[in-house]
Amino acid sequence: MDGSNRRIVILGKTGVGKSSLANTIFGEELFEIDDSLDSGTRKCQVETRSVNGRSITLIDTPGFFDTDRSEEELKSEIVSCIIKCAPGPHAFLILLKVEKVTEHEQAVINKISQCFSEEAFQYATVIFTHGDQLRKGQKIEDHVQKNEFTSDLVKKCGGRCHVVDNKYWNENPKDEYRSNKFQVEELLKSIDKTVMENNGSCYTNEMLQAVEEEIQREKKQIQLLPGDKSEKEIREQAEGRVSTKLSVRLAGIATGTLLGALFGVVVMVELVVVALKNIAAGATAAGGAAAGGTVGGAAAAAVIGASAVLGAVIGGFKGYNAAEGADTPLEAALKAAGAVKSGDLHVLD
Repeated sequence: MDGSNRRIVILGKTGVGKSSLANTIFGEELFEIDDSLDSGTRKCQVETRSVNGRSITLIDTPGFFDTDRSEEELKSEIVSCIIKCAPGPHAFLILLKVEKVTEHEQAVINKISQCFSEEAFQYATVIFTHGDQLRKGQKIEDHVQKNEFTSDLVKKCGGRCHVVDNKYWNENPKDEYRSNKFQVEELLKSIDKTVMENNGSCYTNEMLQAVEEEIQREKKQIQLLPGDKSEKEIREQAEGRVSTKLSVRLAGIATGTLLGALFGVVVMVELVVVALKNIAAGATAAGGAAAGGTVGGAAAAAVIGASAVLGAVIGGFKGYNAAEGADTPLEAALKAAGAVKSGDLHVLD
């Protein structure tokens, strides 16, 4: 085990226990738990602590794979997650409940599978919550094999799966297996092994690298300013600046496209990188954002349909030209949408 920080992104639908798992891993109540099952006001939360000799950063996400949430609800939080995990996470934790898989759970699993690239799955582990639902003496591997959907997902993740119970397994049980302390240590060992198998690297792609490069540029600018800021404060300020820029440039990019780019789906990475390329040059345009949503964003949101994605890419180039000078996402979207509607733009002119 090396001494570097581990960035871990926790994923799953609302109510599956993401925040509770984060608190269980850290052994303290740091992450806000919303018992109302309505995560509409939830924000991407990030905390760093030392766990069993490891520096761990947990990134709690607000239900990226919920099937009933609007595009606008999720977009800013996906951008926030992209910023916080740049240049890339060391692990993705995909959460599911130990329970009978319904059509809704199947839809979530299908959406996860659509969004992840094969490479991203190399860094992913499936975590089952509500472990008290396991039958006496049953291991999570036995439960997984009883359902084709969960079995296929775990296989994609290299067979990595663990189980916790954020409510009942915090004490010292007679059965060591049914102990969060035991399960968290096994999970961290699994992540250590994954990092080792990936030559000590985190998961990254062109988009995450581009975001990290922009953060580093902002850090250099901030360091030139008067004042005595810590490295952490400088990083946070730089991330804030880049987040504002991305929100403008990605105004019309669909959430499915952003998720696909985060998880390495090649065409989605390329689409978002088009939107990011002019940040370093100081452009104030929407960087391939607004018209990307106008001219093909619906299909991009579904993360399928090559011809529609091509339309989104073309729209991205159009949107960059049209939205030049925009200061807000709304202004960017209106500029690009108006230009497309009027027919004033020519593809790649």
